[in-house]
Amino acid sequence: MTANNSQAHPLAPEWLSPRTDTADLEEKLFPADAERGPNGELTIGGVSVTELAETYGTPLYVLSETEFRNRARAFREAFSAAFAPEAEVDVFYAGKAFLSTHAARWADEEGLCVDTASGGELAIALTAGVNPRRIGLHGNNKSDQEIRRALQAGIGRLIADSLEEIHRISAIAVELGTTAPVMLRLTPGVHASTHDYIATAHEDQKFGLSLTPVPGTAAEEANPYAGSPAWAAVNAAREAAGVELIGLHCHIGSQIFEPTGFELAAQKLIKFLAQIRAVHGVELPELDLGGGHGIAYTEADTPRDPQEIAQALAATVKAACGEHQLSLPRISIEPGRSIVGPAGITLYTAGTTKDVVVEDGLTRRYIAVDGGMGDNARPVLYDADYSAVLASRNITGEHDLSRIVGKHCESGDIVVRNVYLPSAVTRGDILAVPATGAYCHSLSSNYNYLTRPAVVAVNNGDAHLLIRRETEEQMLARDTGYTAPA
Repeated sequence: MTANNSQAHPLAPEWLSPRTDTADLEEKLFPADAERGPNGELTIGGVSVTELAETYGTPLYVLSETEFRNRARAFREAFSAAFAPEAEVDVFYAGKAFLSTHAARWADEEGLCVDTASGGELAIALTAGVNPRRIGLHGNNKSDQEIRRALQAGIGRLIADSLEEIHRISAIAVELGTTAPVMLRLTPGVHASTHDYIATAHEDQKFGLSLTPVPGTAAEEANPYAGSPAWAAVNAAREAAGVELIGLHCHIGSQIFEPTGFELAAQKLIKFLAQIRAVHGVELPELDLGGGHGIAYTEADTPRDPQEIAQALAATVKAACGEHQLSLPRISIEPGRSIVGPAGITLYTAGTTKDVVVEDGLTRRYIAVDGGMGDNARPVLYDADYSAVLASRNITGEHDLSRIVGKHCESGDIVVRNVYLPSAVTRGDILAVPATGAYCHSLSSNYNYLTRPAVVAVNNGDAHLLIRRETEEQMLARDTGYTAPA
């Protein structure tokens, strides 16, 4: 997008640049294969938004397969190079960001493993043909059925989240006559600079096993972790029948730009690995440092390149292992948002527009679209900001500070809080919201009984359906008293 020197609207945030022409695209927000055609219409992967909207309807999630694959490959190559030759690296695509059989296959074909967080996600990965040894299962409250399915499939690792879960994994593994490869999820007490609801390594939250001793337990000078849930879990996993303790895991949160939190977490886990060796005489072979690397949702965001992330983390891990005289373990990371997020764009059709007097005679333009919080819950959940462009044509001239809102019966149903859009935007125009590949489809709902959108992949001029648009009949069929009209 092209900024100019015109005065910003008094209600606009400081980071939002005034605009008079939306023909250009903010490169860091859009897939590399998104561009404007001669008439200003946006194309993604060589397919025009008008064609996509006419064929599949709106709202519509559009994924650039090329962008997904390129970003997956970039993480794999960057981390492999940064840790070579001392350690091998596995990149686990975090399926919770977005998962379909096609996305799982793309990740697999680019050399990534697949991280799942439920029985449903595990079923998708297995159906996609991903080698079970290259699948992991997360979850703070796995059911016995999910654990059993994972062990029967022969997946590569289960990440245990509690002491109780270790005992349940053990019992099910013994029942099945197998051995469960287990990693322990630890909470290293690192505060990540992100929204509280997506910060996952501080003490007061539901995930993982704390390194801090429980108050009232006897302190041990030789082992500062004695009495902590994490240390109890190590002992339990080593003693449990049918369990092989293969490593440690942590995840400090999501949408994080600063490197400090990742590096501090790595240092803490490596110190814990050294304590395990000191007491038990073994070096655990694997260390998973999680994901959570941020992406650009607006012009204000400054994401880091995978190579920069990898080099910084590798330097920290190598230095910490050297300090404690440990061999480098096999390293895992779990990027999800940072792979699929920038690959996705959501298309909406504009409907009602109105100018609202906000304060002191200032107005903000409201543009309602045919979707909203049902297809993108992140603004209402996390106060997330997004950007948008007029996608079906180009208009130069006067632009208004606008707010894109949905059609749900909630005042908080906001898709984009602040964006400059042409004054001439009207009913029927197609708007594109970039960076929606992650956690939009995954969090979608039927609130107000709106059907969930389709997901379409584009690549080199072709479009193909990944997930069908939900029909009203499919949505309402769960109601035992509903009868479809004749």
